[in-house]
Amino acid sequence: MVFSYLLTINYSLVTLSLLSWFRENRRELPWRETTAPYAVWLSEIILQQTQVKQGMAYWERFMHRWPTVEELAAATEDEVLRAWQGLGYYSRARNLHAAARQVVAMGAFPQTVEGLRALKGVGDYTAAAIGSIAFGLPAAVVDGNVYRVLSRHFGISTPVNTTEGKREFTELAQSLLPTGPATEADGYGPVTSLSSAYNQAIMDFGALQCTPQSPSCIRCPLQETCVALRDGRVGELPVKLRKLKVRERRLAYIYIRCNGMTAIHRRGPGDIWQGLWEPVISESSPDLLKDLHPLLIKRGVRHVLTHQVILADFYLLETQQRPTLPPDYIWVSEEDIDRYALPRLVELLIEAVTL
Repeated sequence: MVFSYLLTINYSLVTLSLLSWFRENRRELPWRETTAPYAVWLSEIILQQTQVKQGMAYWERFMHRWPTVEELAAATEDEVLRAWQGLGYYSRARNLHAAARQVVAMGAFPQTVEGLRALKGVGDYTAAAIGSIAFGLPAAVVDGNVYRVLSRHFGISTPVNTTEGKREFTELAQSLLPTGPATEADGYGPVTSLSSAYNQAIMDFGALQCTPQSPSCIRCPLQETCVALRDGRVGELPVKLRKLKVRERRLAYIYIRCNGMTAIHRRGPGDIWQGLWEPVISESSPDLLKDLHPLLIKRGVRHVLTHQVILADFYLLETQQRPTLPPDYIWVSEEDIDRYALPRLVELLIEAVTL
């Protein structure tokens, strides 16, 4: 009983310290200036596996082009993929578009964590973030920043990417979450509740103070109670089991230039680049490399993805006659290639061709 009481006091001090830190150090981000569900949801989807600095330009682009969820839902998938180009993980863009149509069909964004989780591309973390920030729901976020802050402060070595670890950190995060109303006058910016302020506080704290490398422990408001700092384990926590196997894959792309036209096709379903366009790939037209002898312009371009490393050779074929290609290829003007959503690797090819 005494241990539980002390633990509760410790948790309360952590919560208060993070909220106090947030008042002075909160990041000024455009989506923080509103609690509108559409703007919040859009920012959370874009920031999945994307750094804030890069994601900001995309958020502003989407908000300018499609200011409402209804306008985004009315767009074509090609338009959304084109606007997403360069962010990678294109399934997020397809899920974004599908979720927008779900919301329009419902008539509004769901206002429960369960309802938000039912949207395409929205998992536990994203549902908690949208729910707390847009609707003031008492749902704790648990992401990489939260894992790092909590594992270091409380000295928790349970691997964060295990079922046990996810459950332990989720319960701990929820126990730290304050509830009740909050307003902009409290110094947290536009917020709907203390839960919203705290969730944003711990995420910012992990991003700015308790960073993966070289955290600012000397100026940390939690240094006196941080177990990792006391035990010299800051660099060891959080613990993550290495499970990912990265495979290497070789590709050869052929950019055909024929009287100002070039050939492209759309990648099919079940692929990381599903729905995106690419030029001729030797896997589908091996005779082009064997019989037509295109000019090699780059060899072994290394493109790193989460589950694979692609080594690509880039070729340029300049011809006056269109070669025979599989039926899914179309011919488009080289000047219009930017109208099509392309993987970053293909963008690199086009940059090499136009140098």
